[in-house]
Amino acid sequence: MSLFNRLGGVLGTSKELDVEEYMNSAEMENVDVMNEPADFYVKPVALHDESDVGLIEAELQRKNIILLNIAELSKRPNTLKGIIDKLKEYSTKTNGDIARLDDTKILMTPAKVKIIKSKKPQSSSSSRT
Repeated sequence: MSLFNRLGGVLGTSKELDVEEYMNSAEMENVDVMNEPADFYVKPVALHDESDVGLIEAELQRKNIILLNIAELSKRPNTLKGIIDKLKEYSTKTNGDIARLDDTKILMTPAKVKIIKSKKPQSSSSSRT
């Protein structure tokens, strides 16, 4: 008998407690019991298709920063380009920012949050003449 089943018996609950179900429940999804709620969040989003654009825009309107995973759509470059163009247009229109971090990740920021895009330093051999 597990600890949770024993606790359920002691507390008078007749149904067995399914910890996995409890931890995955919708009401526990956004609960952080260790810290007070933040004003804004960094949210990972996997881009599957064009319907995800609305979710991304909504999160940016809430002033959250989006870490966008484009790995799945990288197999469909034309679709990916079209969606990225829409997201760039949205970022420009709302005074946000967008930057590609690597082959599978894009960072998007809400209004008035800018990403410093550093250029690669020139190698020392090319600066000598």
